[in-house]
Amino acid sequence: MDNKITLSFDESIITKAKKYAANNNISLSRLIEFLLKKVTSNNYNSLEDFPISDWVNQVAEGGAVYLTKARRTRKSTKAEYFNSKK
Repeated sequence: MDNKITLSFDESIITKAKKYAANNNISLSRLIEFLLKKVTSNNYNSLEDFPISDWVNQVAEGGAVYLTKARRTRKSTKAEYFNSKK
């Protein structure tokens, strides 16, 4: 059974959320319900416990892209060190 609640958000968030919901063929109410269900279905004591990757995947318009630095080899690290001493 559905119940109604009143929520207040920043206008820019509402605009973005409506666009996201429309792009995913879901109502804003069902989107909020989905997010709340995800947060409350696990034993998270606070938002800090909620895995950031889950949150990003839920609100991102595309897949998450993780940018990392290339692994440095021992040889390149040694060269960088000696070049910095010149």
